[in-house]
Amino acid sequence: MRLLVVEDDPSIAGPLRTGLTREGFDVEIAATAEEALAADIPDLVLLDLGLPDLDGRVVCREMRARSSVPIIIVTARGDEVERVTLLEAGADDFMVKPYGFRELVARIRAVLRRVTATSTATTEPSSIGPLHLDPKSRRVERDGVAVALTPREFDLLIYLATDPNAVFSRDQIIHDVWDENWWGSTKTLDVHVASLRKKIGAEMIETVRGVGFRLVDPGP
Repeated sequence: MRLLVVEDDPSIAGPLRTGLTREGFDVEIAATAEEALAADIPDLVLLDLGLPDLDGRVVCREMRARSSVPIIIVTARGDEVERVTLLEAGADDFMVKPYGFRELVARIRAVLRRVTATSTATTEPSSIGPLHLDPKSRRVERDGVAVALTPREFDLLIYLATDPNAVFSRDQIIHDVWDENWWGSTKTLDVHVASLRKKIGAEMIETVRGVGFRLVDPGP
């Protein structure tokens, strides 16, 4: 698997390349936004927000506009406003500084496993109320208009769409959409649901208090 690490600090980029290479990854380093956007599309991007020539959020949006490559953003802030901002920029996941190297490797592998699994799925297109979902092309439309989702938002939506109107528990969603060994806060799920509601319509995802969420199928 080829990783693109976008980091302008050589004292961080060097050890990251060494460590990730030892873990079996093919690592390319980009020290600027210009280099990152000029690079060939990798299997995953690890993107630090503090770049010298362009804000990392802008780089994330540009990358997302070009492909569905998973993007893990590294940020110094972990508050909810920051998480929502990063998701809206197109991030698939994020790491808050300071973080442990083992945690980073585990996150990378979890994201790559999920992407590989969803990319090999062979489900047919379906329509749920105003939504049209095409898992093969990873496209979503509402009332005929394309909706831009991050990879994680798309996976969450497709997961809920496997059984419209059925309630999925929070633990069940975290286990199946994130990773069975996920150790982070389930608040991450709330952030993704909030972002998804903004894009497909708040009425499409219902919160079942004390249990979880369901995708609402209003029927014909």
